[in-house]
Amino acid sequence: MAATIALVDDDRNILTSVSIALQAEGFATRVYSDGEAALKALTENPPDLAILDVKMPRMDGMELLRRLRERSTVPVIFLTSKDEELDEALGLSLGADDYISKPFSQRLLVARIRAILRRSEVRAEAAEAQAEGAAEAEIVRGRLVLDPARHRVGWDGRDVTLTVTEFLILEALAQRPGVVKSRNQLMDVAYQDDIYVDDRTIDSHIKRMRRKFRAADPAFNGIETLYGVGYRFGEE
Repeated sequence: MAATIALVDDDRNILTSVSIALQAEGFATRVYSDGEAALKALTENPPDLAILDVKMPRMDGMELLRRLRERSTVPVIFLTSKDEELDEALGLSLGADDYISKPFSQRLLVARIRAILRRSEVRAEAAEAQAEGAAEAEIVRGRLVLDPARHRVGWDGRDVTLTVTEFLILEALAQRPGVVKSRNQLMDVAYQDDIYVDDRTIDSHIKRMRRKFRAADPAFNGIETLYGVGYRFGEE
Protein backbone atom coordinates (compact mmCIF):
# COMPACT_ATOMS: atom_id res chain seq x y z
CA MET A 1 0.00 0.00 0.00
CA ALA A 2 1.38 3.41 -1.00
CA ALA A 3 2.49 5.70 1.80
CA THR A 4 0.38 8.87 2.07
CA ILE A 5 2.18 12.22 2.12
CA ALA A 6 0.31 15.38 3.16
CA LEU A 7 1.53 18.64 1.60
CA VAL A 8 0.67 21.94 3.29
CA ASP A 9 1.68 25.10 1.43
CA ASP A 10 -0.11 28.25 0.27
CA ASP A 11 1.88 28.19 -3.00
CA ARG A 12 -0.29 26.17 -5.38
CA ASN A 13 2.59 25.79 -7.85
CA ILE A 14 4.60 23.97 -5.19
CA LEU A 15 1.60 21.87 -4.19
CA THR A 16 1.05 20.80 -7.78
CA SER A 17 4.67 20.16 -8.77
CA VAL A 18 5.63 18.32 -5.57
CA SER A 19 2.42 16.29 -5.59
CA ILE A 20 3.03 15.17 -9.18
CA ALA A 21 6.66 14.29 -8.38
CA LEU A 22 5.70 12.24 -5.31
CA GLN A 23 2.94 10.42 -7.16
CA ALA A 24 5.49 9.51 -9.84
CA GLU A 25 7.58 7.95 -7.04
CA GLY A 26 4.63 5.80 -5.95
CA PHE A 27 3.30 7.91 -3.06
CA ALA A 28 -0.30 8.93 -2.48
CA THR A 29 -0.69 12.65 -1.76
CA ARG A 30 -3.14 14.98 -0.05
CA VAL A 31 -2.77 18.75 -0.42
CA TYR A 32 -3.84 21.66 1.80
CA SER A 33 -3.35 25.36 1.12
CA ASP A 34 -3.58 26.64 4.70
CA GLY A 35 -2.75 25.51 8.20
CA GLU A 36 -6.24 25.60 9.70
CA ALA A 37 -7.71 23.25 7.12
CA ALA A 38 -4.69 20.97 7.39
CA LEU A 39 -4.78 20.67 11.20
CA LYS A 40 -8.23 19.11 11.26
CA ALA A 41 -7.42 16.70 8.44
CA LEU A 42 -4.01 15.67 9.79
CA THR A 43 -5.37 14.86 13.24
CA GLU A 44 -8.57 13.11 12.13
CA ASN A 45 -6.93 11.12 9.33
CA PRO A 46 -3.16 11.13 9.87
CA PRO A 47 -0.91 10.61 6.83
CA ASP A 48 2.32 8.62 6.95
CA LEU A 49 4.29 11.89 6.74
CA ALA A 50 3.53 15.61 6.46
CA ILE A 51 5.46 18.33 4.64
CA LEU A 52 4.76 21.81 6.03
CA ASP A 53 5.65 25.24 4.70
CA VAL A 54 6.66 27.73 7.38
CA LYS A 55 4.97 30.90 6.12
CA MET A 56 1.25 30.51 5.43
CA PRO A 57 -1.85 32.66 6.02
CA ARG A 58 -4.41 31.96 8.78
CA MET A 59 -2.09 29.53 10.61
CA ASP A 60 1.64 29.32 9.85
CA GLY A 61 3.64 26.13 9.81
CA MET A 62 5.11 26.65 13.28
CA GLU A 63 1.72 26.99 14.92
CA LEU A 64 0.39 24.05 12.90
CA LEU A 65 3.26 21.87 14.09
CA ARG A 66 2.85 22.99 17.71
CA ARG A 67 -0.83 22.04 17.70
CA LEU A 68 -0.20 18.86 15.76
CA ARG A 69 2.39 17.69 18.30
CA GLU A 70 -0.22 17.98 21.05
CA ARG A 71 -2.17 15.19 19.34
CA SER A 72 0.10 13.27 16.99
CA THR A 73 3.63 11.98 16.38
CA VAL A 74 3.26 11.89 12.58
CA PRO A 75 6.69 12.56 11.01
CA VAL A 76 7.07 16.13 9.73
CA ILE A 77 9.45 17.75 7.23
CA PHE A 78 9.57 21.55 7.16
CA LEU A 79 10.08 23.63 4.03
CA THR A 80 11.92 26.88 4.79
CA SER A 81 13.61 29.69 2.89
CA LYS A 82 17.38 29.95 3.00
CA ASP A 83 17.20 33.09 5.18
CA GLU A 84 14.99 31.41 7.80
CA GLU A 85 17.67 29.77 9.96
CA LEU A 86 15.89 30.80 13.14
CA ASP A 87 12.69 29.22 11.83
CA GLU A 88 14.55 25.99 11.06
CA ALA A 89 15.89 25.74 14.60
CA LEU A 90 12.49 26.59 16.06
CA GLY A 91 10.78 24.02 13.87
CA LEU A 92 13.13 21.30 15.05
CA SER A 93 12.65 22.35 18.66
CA LEU A 94 8.88 22.03 18.21
CA GLY A 95 9.24 18.45 17.01
CA ALA A 96 9.90 18.45 13.26
CA ASP A 97 11.89 15.45 12.05
CA ASP A 98 13.75 17.27 9.29
CA TYR A 99 13.80 20.46 7.21
CA ILE A 100 14.65 21.38 3.62
CA SER A 101 15.48 24.88 2.38
CA LYS A 102 13.78 26.36 -0.67
CA PRO A 103 14.51 26.15 -3.52
CA PHE A 104 15.00 22.41 -3.15
CA SER A 105 15.71 19.41 -5.31
CA GLN A 106 12.73 17.07 -5.58
CA ARG A 107 15.20 14.19 -5.60
CA LEU A 108 16.52 15.35 -2.21
CA LEU A 109 12.99 15.68 -0.85
CA VAL A 110 12.13 12.13 -1.94
CA ALA A 111 15.34 10.82 -0.34
CA ARG A 112 14.52 12.53 2.97
CA ILE A 113 10.94 11.19 2.87
CA ARG A 114 12.10 7.64 2.24
CA ALA A 115 14.69 7.81 5.05
CA ILE A 116 12.10 8.97 7.61
CA LEU A 117 9.49 6.44 6.45
CA ARG A 118 12.04 3.63 6.76
CA ARG A 119 12.62 4.53 10.39
CA SER A 120 8.87 4.49 11.00
CA GLU A 121 8.56 1.11 9.28
CA VAL A 122 11.23 -0.37 11.55
CA ARG A 123 9.16 0.61 14.58
CA ALA A 124 5.98 -0.77 13.04
CA GLU A 125 7.69 -4.09 12.27
CA ALA A 126 8.95 -4.30 15.85
CA ALA A 127 5.42 -3.77 17.14
CA GLU A 128 4.13 -6.51 14.84
CA ALA A 129 6.86 -8.87 16.06
CA GLN A 130 5.81 -8.19 19.63
CA ALA A 131 2.24 -9.15 18.83
CA GLU A 132 3.55 -12.48 17.50
CA GLY A 133 5.43 -13.17 20.72
CA ALA A 134 8.84 -11.93 19.61
CA ALA A 135 8.85 -8.62 21.40
CA GLU A 136 11.88 -6.39 21.47
CA ALA A 137 13.05 -6.06 25.06
CA GLU A 138 12.26 -2.94 27.01
CA ILE A 139 15.17 -0.72 28.00
CA VAL A 140 14.98 0.25 31.67
CA ARG A 141 17.45 2.80 33.01
CA GLY A 142 16.48 3.96 36.48
CA ARG A 143 13.26 5.94 36.07
CA LEU A 144 13.39 5.71 32.26
CA VAL A 145 11.52 2.95 30.41
CA LEU A 146 11.83 2.63 26.63
CA ASP A 147 9.60 0.19 24.78
CA PRO A 148 10.87 0.09 21.16
CA ALA A 149 8.15 -2.31 20.01
CA ARG A 150 5.36 0.05 21.08
CA HIS A 151 7.34 3.27 20.55
CA ARG A 152 6.54 4.22 24.15
CA VAL A 153 8.62 6.20 26.62
CA GLY A 154 8.00 6.50 30.32
CA TRP A 155 9.74 8.59 32.96
CA ASP A 156 9.00 7.90 36.61
CA GLY A 157 5.71 6.28 35.58
CA ARG A 158 4.60 9.13 33.31
CA ASP A 159 4.30 8.87 29.53
CA VAL A 160 6.52 11.08 27.37
CA THR A 161 5.64 11.41 23.68
CA LEU A 162 8.62 11.51 21.30
CA THR A 163 8.91 11.73 17.54
CA VAL A 164 10.61 8.88 15.66
CA THR A 165 13.85 10.85 15.41
CA GLU A 166 13.82 11.81 19.09
CA PHE A 167 13.14 8.21 20.09
CA LEU A 168 16.11 6.92 18.07
CA ILE A 169 18.45 9.47 19.63
CA LEU A 170 17.28 8.69 23.15
CA GLU A 171 17.48 4.95 22.52
CA ALA A 172 21.10 5.30 21.36
CA LEU A 173 21.99 7.22 24.52
CA ALA A 174 20.09 4.94 26.91
CA GLN A 175 21.58 1.73 25.53
CA ARG A 176 24.91 2.62 27.16
CA PRO A 177 24.41 4.93 30.14
CA GLY A 178 27.43 7.06 30.98
CA VAL A 179 28.98 6.58 27.54
CA VAL A 180 29.33 9.77 25.53
CA LYS A 181 27.86 9.84 22.02
CA SER A 182 29.19 12.49 19.67
CA ARG A 183 26.83 14.51 17.50
CA ASN A 184 28.10 12.61 14.46
CA GLN A 185 27.28 9.28 16.10
CA LEU A 186 23.78 10.48 16.93
CA MET A 187 23.30 11.79 13.40
CA ASP A 188 24.25 8.34 12.07
CA VAL A 189 21.53 6.80 14.26
CA ALA A 190 18.82 9.32 13.46
CA TYR A 191 19.59 10.03 9.80
CA GLN A 192 20.49 6.99 7.77
CA ASP A 193 21.91 6.68 4.25
CA ASP A 194 23.66 9.76 2.86
CA ILE A 195 21.29 12.37 4.27
CA TYR A 196 23.18 15.43 5.52
CA VAL A 197 22.18 17.39 8.60
CA ASP A 198 24.30 19.72 10.70
CA ASP A 199 25.11 19.73 14.41
CA ARG A 200 22.33 22.20 15.18
CA THR A 201 19.77 19.58 14.17
CA ILE A 202 20.86 17.16 16.90
CA ASP A 203 21.11 19.98 19.46
CA SER A 204 17.55 21.05 18.65
CA HIS A 205 16.21 17.52 19.07
CA ILE A 206 17.99 17.20 22.43
CA LYS A 207 16.52 20.51 23.64
CA ARG A 208 13.06 19.40 22.57
CA MET A 209 13.41 16.08 24.41
CA ARG A 210 14.57 17.81 27.57
CA ARG A 211 11.52 20.08 27.52
CA LYS A 212 9.23 17.09 27.11
CA PHE A 213 10.80 15.24 30.03
CA ARG A 214 10.79 18.36 32.21
CA ALA A 215 7.07 18.72 31.56
CA ALA A 216 6.75 15.34 33.33
CA ASP A 217 9.50 16.03 35.88
CA PRO A 218 10.85 19.59 36.30
CA ALA A 219 14.02 18.17 37.89
CA PHE A 220 14.86 15.93 34.92
CA ASN A 221 18.57 15.96 34.08
CA GLY A 222 18.99 12.54 32.49
CA ILE A 223 20.49 13.80 29.23
CA GLU A 224 23.84 15.39 29.95
CA THR A 225 25.87 17.69 27.68
CA LEU A 226 29.64 17.39 27.50
CA TYR A 227 30.57 20.61 25.73
CA GLY A 228 32.74 20.04 22.69
CA VAL A 229 32.26 16.27 22.95
CA GLY A 230 28.61 15.24 22.75
CA TYR A 231 25.81 13.86 24.94
CA ARG A 232 25.26 10.98 27.32
CA PHE A 233 22.45 9.48 29.36
CA GLY A 234 23.36 9.95 33.02
CA GLU A 235 23.76 6.93 35.25
CA GLU A 236 21.48 7.05 38.28
